[in-house]
Formats: sequence, C-alpha cells, structure tokens
Amino acid sequence: MRTIDDLDVSGTRVFVRADLNVPLDGDRITDDGRIRAALPTIQKLRERGARVIVAAHLGRPKGTPDPRYSLRPVAARLGELLGTEVAFAGDTAGESARATASALTDGQVALLENVRFEPGETSKDDAERRELAGRFAQLADLYVGDAFGAVHRKHASVYDLPGELPHAVGGLVLTEIEVLEKLTTDPQRPYAVVLGGSKVSDKLGVIDNLLGTADRILIGGGMVFTFLKAKGYETGSSLLESDQLDTVKSYLERAEREGVEIVLPVDVVAAEKFAADSPHAAVDVDAIPSDRMGLDIGPKSRELFAEKLADTRTVFWNGPMGVFEMEPYAGGTRALAQSLIDSDAFTVVGGGDSAAAVRALGFDESALGHISTGGGASLEYLEGKNLPGIDALA
Repeated sequence: MRTIDDLDVSGTRVFVRADLNVPLDGDRITDDGRIRAALPTIQKLRERGARVIVAAHLGRPKGTPDPRYSLRPVAARLGELLGTEVAFAGDTAGESARATASALTDGQVALLENVRFEPGETSKDDAERRELAGRFAQLADLYVGDAFGAVHRKHASVYDLPGELPHAVGGLVLTEIEVLEKLTTDPQRPYAVVLGGSKVSDKLGVIDNLLGTADRILIGGGMVFTFLKAKGYETGSSLLESDQLDTVKSYLERAEREGVEIVLPVDVVAAEKFAADSPHAAVDVDAIPSDRMGLDIGPKSRELFAEKLADTRTVFWNGPMGVFEMEPYAGGTRALAQSLIDSDAFTVVGGGDSAAAVRALGFDESALGHISTGGGASLEYLEGKNLPGIDALA
C-alpha cells in the first residue's frame, strides 16, 4: 500500500476519510479521542501544502439529514485542536461541499457534513454507492483512507471512492494494522485476551479464531453470564443469550482440548435492578440470587484476573468488565485497566467501549501500549476476516 509520503500533495485537494464518530451530549463532545487520533495525518498533509477535505460519519442517521448527528460541533473541535479554522460544508457531496472544497487554499482544512446523511454511503447496492463515490471524487484530486473504525464496512467513502482517485493509506490506519499484526503473527507469550461487553454473540467469531492463537482468554462483562450458564450456574436476572449456550459449551470443550485457559469470574456485583442507586453486593458466581442481575465482576475476580495477567507478554482487551458508566459497577473495568498498566506486557485496547472506559475512568492513555480507534474493525481483523476498506487501499 502507498502511504501519504508517496503522494505529491502540494497544491492538490486531498479527500481524507477519517473516523470522527465521537459521542455527543447535545452539541457537547464528551470524548474527543477519535478527533485527536486523526490529527497527525491531517496536520502532515497541511504542512505539505495540501488542501484537505475531511469526511466522516457520526452515528446512524439512516441516510437522511438529522441535526442530532451533524458534524458541526466536530468541525469546531477539530479547528481548536489544529489551531486553525476548519471550514464546514452544510452538505456531504452537494453544492455546499463543492463550493467549500473549491474555496480552499494550500494548507487549509474543510469538513464535510455527515457522510451517512447520504443513502448511498451505506447502500448494499453497488451502483448507488458508486454514484455517491463519483460525486465525492469530483471534490478532490487524491484520496487518503485513515478511518480505521470504518474499514470493516463496504461503504462508499471507504470502499468505493479509492477506486475513483489515486489513493494512499493514512498514518492512523497504517499504525493500527502494524499493531494488530503483532497479535496475529507470532505474538510474545503468554498471550492473553480479555473480552467483555454485553453480548457474547458479538464476540463469537473472535473467540473461535483466538482458540487457536491465545494462551488464555479472560471473560467479563454481560457476556460472561452465558458462559456461567453453560457451566451450569444460575445467573438470576442477568443478561443471557440462551440461543448461544450450545456454541459456548462447544468453545469451552474445545479450549480444554487445545490447552487454552478460559478464565471466568468467581464473583460478581449483583444488583436488584439496572440502576446506579440499586441495592447491590458482591456474591460468588454459584450464589447469584434469582432476583438480582450481575453488573460487574467482583473483588475476588479482579484479583484473579490481575494474577492471570501478571506474567503475560501480550494482551488484547476488548469490552468493559461491567457497566462502567455507573460508578458502583466501574470497579472491575478500573481494576483491569490498572492491571494492564502494572504489567510488562505489550497491551492493545481494542477500541469502542474499552477505549472510552480508559478515558472516562481517568487513566493515562500513554501507559497502555496502544488504544485502537476501531472496536469492530479490530475484532474482525483478529477473526481473520478481510476488511473491505483495507483491500480498497491495496
């Protein structure tokens, strides 16, 4: 793949597909991590005299303009971080986008409105996506793919547009691939994977693939209750995917055959209801009350997980250990993050809620080896799947 160092960008209009899908509270950005991750590529292009046209998505507006998902607040924050005004186009690939792109001078930056306001962006119809890609191509001379969080999507601005323009991979995507290759090509051992989050069905593919790669798999979050149920424990009113029990049982049996250690919590924080002010207490996994739901791993499990990570050389973590957004159930995720910081392992935090938790709980990101910007993309990479947005940049 060509990098931006291989492109002559001075005086050219460069279309940069970035991942600026940040959480918003009204017009307030609550976590600007993805914007900051996009800065190096944009700044490098600016310094080399490019006229930078940034495109990104926000949320899932279903192919029609929706003010709740406007990128206008993102344009303002991007300008603050770059230290320069960022022009904002009021549409994605229409009259405002064309006028904004044409008005740029060397070193200036513009941000287009949410690409998912266009139905062609996420369409499964190849012709509809290509039509939108053609309109995008009219805005620029070159294309740079730097939206790692979207490379697993066959979308117009990610997959089809690189075929319309001379293109290169951005620095962020290049770094993400290099890091993930360390996890799939002869990782230093012991190699542990920590999986959390709500649904086990979201992680089936990666578990299946990692059973042939990892030495240990530690399971937390809401998904753990399907594992506990598969082992014969009662799980009260905890989140449970009954339709996945047979699959989980087969994974447990396969792990035992192949010598992969599956580490499950030995206690959980169980509450009467899904609320921060609900009565709650730590209980052993063989004693979860029928009227309570597990919302975090318990204190004994936190110690167990720390022990299982202490001697590791490589760790991949995707998914919080509990409902970290509520303080009574944030202890497991906080303890896990601290365990990774305390270890000597090369650690990769696999984007999504895990990355958000690291920042929300006040940890120094630099203390962890790498924090990915793409949860779904990193998981699919570890599943061994081809990523359309990477294939298109080859």
